Amino acid sequence: METNQYLDVFLDESREHLQAINDHTLRLENEPQNEGLVNEIFRSAHTLKGMAATMGYEDIASLTHKMENVLDLIRNKQLQATTEVIDIIFIAIEYLEEMVEAISNGQDGKKDVTELVARLDRFEKGEAAATAEQNKAEGPEDTATVPVNLDEFQMTIIEQGEEQGFAAYQIIVELSDESILKGARAYMVFEALEDKGEVIKTIPATEDIEEGNFDNSFELIFLSKEAPDNFEPLILKVSEIRDVVINRVRFHQEEVQAEEQEFAAKEELNESNPVEHVESAVSNHQPAKTIRVNLDRIDDLLNLFEEVVIDQSRLNVVADGIKNPELTETVEHMNRVSSDMQSLILAMRMVPIEQVFNRFPRMVRGLARDLEKKINLEIIGADTELDRTVIDEIGDPLVHLIRNSVDHGIERPEERRNSGKAEEGNVVLRAFHSGNHVFIEIEDDGAGINLNKVKKKAIDNGIITAQEADQLSEQEVSQLILESGFSTAETVSSVSGRGVGLDVVKNKIESLGGSISIESTQGEGSIFSIQLPLTLSIITTLLVKSQEETYAIPLSSIIETVLLQKEQIMTSHGQKVMDFRGQIVPLLDLQEVLAIPELEAVEKEQAVVVMKKGDKLTGLVVDHLIGQQELVLKSLGDYLGDVFAISGATILGDGQVALIIDPNALIK
Repeated sequence: METNQYLDVFLDESREHLQAINDHTLRLENEPQNEGLVNEIFRSAHTLKGMAATMGYEDIASLTHKMENVLDLIRNKQLQATTEVIDIIFIAIEYLEEMVEAISNGQDGKKDVTELVARLDRFEKGEAAATAEQNKAEGPEDTATVPVNLDEFQMTIIEQGEEQGFAAYQIIVELSDESILKGARAYMVFEALEDKGEVIKTIPATEDIEEGNFDNSFELIFLSKEAPDNFEPLILKVSEIRDVVINRVRFHQEEVQAEEQEFAAKEELNESNPVEHVESAVSNHQPAKTIRVNLDRIDDLLNLFEEVVIDQSRLNVVADGIKNPELTETVEHMNRVSSDMQSLILAMRMVPIEQVFNRFPRMVRGLARDLEKKINLEIIGADTELDRTVIDEIGDPLVHLIRNSVDHGIERPEERRNSGKAEEGNVVLRAFHSGNHVFIEIEDDGAGINLNKVKKKAIDNGIITAQEADQLSEQEVSQLILESGFSTAETVSSVSGRGVGLDVVKNKIESLGGSISIESTQGEGSIFSIQLPLTLSIITTLLVKSQEETYAIPLSSIIETVLLQKEQIMTSHGQKVMDFRGQIVPLLDLQEVLAIPELEAVEKEQAVVVMKKGDKLTGLVVDHLIGQQELVLKSLGDYLGDVFAISGATILGDGQVALIIDPNALIK
């Protein structure tokens, strides 16, 4: 079978199932008796195994199969969900994630999983053998019970059957990977059970099983007066059967949602038990209201719309020149429609930052164990949406900042006790919207930043002189840890101490048009705050003119515009400055910064654009202010590469090309 056409679907769904396994396993460690969580993990692992086997990725299928066996022991009360068991499941998740990513990068997805499979096998055999023998000896009444979703008719049959001495069993039949005629094997299983009882439900539907439309296993709800020992051998006699699992069925009347039940009551139940909500949604087969769309298609759609924005700007210029009322009215309507279209397309590109945040609980858990610390990670605002382009780039900087908080910020339990703090440190990962920006904060209640240590290290590394260090404010000293090659770690470890990291974080965030700031109180903790633009594609700008050239400045960086007389421009230490509401603000002349040839004399009155980056202000002197306009940000291309103070270019309504100023490069 040609499987390449299904590769994208396989990768997307594999990532979703791995994330579900990861999230539920984290919860399982704190709720080891929660059967619903185990069933959810088992279901995701089973689905992943089936998909991998179909696609021919045997290592993934082999590893998930062993995971299933261990999970089956947990849900059948034959194995406890101890920290050791959770650890081995997390290692398996890491292996699976690596294999899936390898496949997405064009590799074969193979990985030596022999040792890990052997470890899982030891769990399976060491913990389960004695209990399994005991179950066989004690008979069907001691067979493990499982919750099963049944409708009212099926429950009535079981209730009436139990009154007559029948027992309900869940039978999971697993075929070997080499099985070809799956439908025929399933039919032979039905035939073997025909004289021993009655099949009242199948998963998937009977028609699908008979046609072979299932993975390597299918499920039966079987009503019988006989013990499993009497019909299990009959199933195993069918060739190409690898395994049979038989469990007693348990159900609760209140778990079944009748069709006529009110929607509000359903919502109340779903909120009280999200796991049951998932099961109910699966069993009711509600039609999906979402579809998968390749991200490249959305990017192509946005690129086409960007051309519409450019043509719309030109059309506005033409309409202003012609002064035709009907044309003006049509253009105005088109402006409104295109504005709505822009909002809709940009919303399609927006994805929850949860996709990035989801990886951190497991990472913090592992780091805490490695560093022998107790750490609680709290995530707030995971549903905050951000442009996909930003989402793709922000993951690595956040990883480094969280590792920094865990390693440098949070103290060891004994140190926290001596400081009068709780042994468990807290790290808060927070995201929220503010205006046209998204803010991400990493806050910890650790030791904070040792300013004296930072100063000394900065002087030793030649970043600042001792004289400069004395003049810096506390916040400016904190910002020094973002400088290249700066590290206060005494030893090199797998977590930190190589002098590489926070400067890379700063550069990456600034390349996304954002900024990072630090607030720290020694002994109380630190807050790293990242400010990011909502989207990188279509930006609102202020058009300005210097000599004959038109430039665009992102509106998100502008505080105010000011008209200055020449005599209002002062000089301090050789630097032009202005008085901005009692604050001295340095001035930069755009003509001088970009070496624009002087073609005409400058007027007596000059326009200044006051820009802000963090707490720093800079005034940019230009010749004229043109007005606000939404522009499409285009890259300068590989030939030009990085140009100082220019982040890209755009095409204006009159067909002219305008360069877009990068305020971050100008504000020092």
